Amino acid sequence: MLNKLTIKNIALIECVEIDFSNGLNVLSGETGAGKSVILESLNFVLGAKADKTLIRNSANECEVVAEFDISSCKEIRNTFNEVGFDYDDNLIISRKYTLDGKNTIRLNGNIVNVGMLKKFTSQLVDVHGQSEHYDLLNVNNQLKLLDNYAGLSVFKIKEEIKPELERLKQINNELTALGGVDDSQRLIKLDILNYQIKEINDVNLKEGEEEELLSIREKLVNQEKILTSLNSVKDSLSSEGGVFDILSNSIRSLNGIVNLSKDYEQLSERLNNLFAESDDLESEISSKIEEIDLSDFNLDEVETRLEQIKNLKKKYGNSFEEITDFLNNALKEKEKLDNFSQIASALLNEKNNLSKNIYDKYVDLSNERKKASDIFCEKVISELFELGMTKAKFIVKYADKPSLNDCKFDSVNGYDNLEFYFSANLGEEVKPLSNVISGGEMSRFMLAIKAQSAKYNNIPTYIFDEIDAGISGVIARVVAEKLIKISKGVQIIAISHLPQISAFADNNLLITKTEFDDKTITSVKKLNENEKIEEIIRLVGGEKNSESAIAHAKTLINSANEFKKSI
Repeated sequence: MLNKLTIKNIALIECVEIDFSNGLNVLSGETGAGKSVILESLNFVLGAKADKTLIRNSANECEVVAEFDISSCKEIRNTFNEVGFDYDDNLIISRKYTLDGKNTIRLNGNIVNVGMLKKFTSQLVDVHGQSEHYDLLNVNNQLKLLDNYAGLSVFKIKEEIKPELERLKQINNELTALGGVDDSQRLIKLDILNYQIKEINDVNLKEGEEEELLSIREKLVNQEKILTSLNSVKDSLSSEGGVFDILSNSIRSLNGIVNLSKDYEQLSERLNNLFAESDDLESEISSKIEEIDLSDFNLDEVETRLEQIKNLKKKYGNSFEEITDFLNNALKEKEKLDNFSQIASALLNEKNNLSKNIYDKYVDLSNERKKASDIFCEKVISELFELGMTKAKFIVKYADKPSLNDCKFDSVNGYDNLEFYFSANLGEEVKPLSNVISGGEMSRFMLAIKAQSAKYNNIPTYIFDEIDAGISGVIARVVAEKLIKISKGVQIIAISHLPQISAFADNNLLITKTEFDDKTITSVKKLNENEKIEEIIRLVGGEKNSESAIAHAKTLINSANEFKKSI
């Protein structure tokens, strides 16, 4: 529900904080005091179009902050999860608009655009008369309301349809993977698979082949350089006058004195070890030189083979394993296409049976929905009669039922395409709700709708403007009673000139306009019990200090309180 609305620099409002409560909140005040500005401000923060005329004279920007308690709004939590925002039981929306057209919207501190803002606010507030926030002007919401009204009988069928739709989708995906039921598309896909399989098989790639070829190419490119270096080292070791000769001479020299001292013996041992190591090194270098013999390889052929492997990797995977997986999957898919007739026949048979079964459930769903809509329309018309609209007509129109072949199996909601139609006066043809209703008629019609549907709707706050247009007396009392009944389940904010409605309010808010310091300021005040009596006297048109006027106001309030206790 809406807890608080803070308005800065909009029209005649400099800065106003309005605290709302559960139940019925009624805003009243003299004509021109600024009631419409409050509504404009609320629409602004909910996502309505903004322009510079909103901004108060002499100010550079305007701002509205709305604070909501969303602890009971389960659906909006899904929206938070969808967009990745953290949340708790409180939601704070702020929106600023500057003279240069800059628009800044924050939702719990997160900057959002108008589109995202509306995703949230459309679930929080239903503002009469504003199509952007008026949920029942949307035909999708009309269907949703009827299904909620119908209750278990409809939802049970939807639950039965859901797994069948999922299987139907799976079948369609499998048929698509087979190339669909279109022979030409399937043959094209088969040609592509055959080409891919042949291309991979023709290359005949071996595991580890690319790494081996890269090593060979490296040796081929640097063969001369490597051989020159290795032969040079070998010559240094084994040629005449090389390392071997030098070590041999040194060993012979030491052999003549090894018996004279252990130290000489150790030196001789070390020289023998060094000779053995040098000999081993020479043998290894000789082996490396033999390995460099690449006469069986041609650099151009190696390059060509590497290019073939490179092309495979571009198309089918970055490694031998990925290319092999691609080939195996292609072979499996080709096998399916080669055996299409047998596989597709079974799938198509299942699809046809499933479609027929879902269609039958769609018919059942439509019948249950129509039963509920007939009852709903009767009850709404009864509500309208009580509200003084004795000639009103309200029906739900359904589009023609599609055939089995023309039906789209894409929703648990079935094939129904419906819309609310309404006529307020005798002799008027019923027309779509959004085309024929406005002002006080709209308010009373929506009051009738809400009286029947409030417990099925998940929107926690309703706002009624012009709820009292064209009514008085007994009907005014009926309107007040219906508002208070609805407010037992949802929060209602109503702008009213009627004393009967003000008397029923759980929270009275008075809007006043004063002139101060060469400027006009609109303010909002929460009324206490005595101030509520004074406001009702003003609305009745009585004298402020008249005992009879005071008594009448108290009678209205006491009568309202008694009614509240009775429900």
